Amino acid sequence: MLERNIDIEQRMTHYGVPGLCMTRIQDGRLVHTETYGERETGISDRIHPSTMMNACSITKFLTAMLVMKLTAQGFVDLDENVNDRLTSWEVPENTYTQVYKVTLRNLLCHQSGIMDPTGSFQERHEDQSPLRMADLLDGNTPYCIEPVTVKYEPGSEFHYSDAGYCVIQQLIEDVMGRPFDMILEELILSPLHMTNSLILQAMPVEHLDRFASGHHRNGAVVPRTYTIYPYPAAAGLWSTSEDLARLTKELLDSLRGQGQLGIPQAYAREMITAQGCREWTGLGVFLNESGQETMFSSLGWGVGYQCMITCDPASASATVFMTNGDTGVHQLEGLIGEIIRAM
Repeated sequence: MLERNIDIEQRMTHYGVPGLCMTRIQDGRLVHTETYGERETGISDRIHPSTMMNACSITKFLTAMLVMKLTAQGFVDLDENVNDRLTSWEVPENTYTQVYKVTLRNLLCHQSGIMDPTGSFQERHEDQSPLRMADLLDGNTPYCIEPVTVKYEPGSEFHYSDAGYCVIQQLIEDVMGRPFDMILEELILSPLHMTNSLILQAMPVEHLDRFASGHHRNGAVVPRTYTIYPYPAAAGLWSTSEDLARLTKELLDSLRGQGQLGIPQAYAREMITAQGCREWTGLGVFLNESGQETMFSSLGWGVGYQCMITCDPASASATVFMTNGDTGVHQLEGLIGEIIRAM
């Protein structure tokens, strides 16, 4: 445990966060994991390193790593028109796509021209049927109530988009001929020994004690206890801070040409290089400059959960934070930000 000038449990109480797990990488090695608090308010069941929480949009970092591996293997190309390989659904052509096309690159950095409709991409309700991604993209589900279309010239603007990552998922499934979660398990989760990571579209009926319940900022458990987002490539991952640290370490190793997944050094570098019209967007991650070195982060924020990865490739150091509480403010303005500043 690192010494720091902060009473973490007191600050958790202040922000109404019942449980916290964080893992530290130093010099390219996983050095320690710290856990605090409870799996669910009012239950004397402590958070353990193997307790899974909703990673929310950190899933996009995982999806980007999968895309880079598939690119290295020649299954996909970052810069080709995605319609060249989509078969179950296609991006509708319009005036905005006449010159520049939608590509994996601009989908990964949220500059594809696709915007999420207002009120879309909410959590799954138990009475809703399993999701077919092509139906979502056609606007035929409650998660996206209008067809996904290009609404500005690709590459000209940034708009954070879950729908864009749904297009990525459909492309991967069309190219590989298998469900996204199976591809992810075979190519990423299993090789990296991420044994406490799952893509969930519904909670399992058994072993619920492996999962942390979500909580609002007043400490109350969220409706239905566990929040599920049924669009796997955008926000479907449940994981632990240790497993997300393994994923982060893999990117750090790949940057040195020593990764296990076979992602070339140049492709890894591309992930943390400014893309398109925004200097702070990488591929599946966000960037900030510190001197001459680029640091990157990945953030997840959903109903009842907040998490964050911060990484400095120059020193091969990183910290992964996962909580089962929604503080109601940006991660850097709440508990996670306080801990980062105290480190």
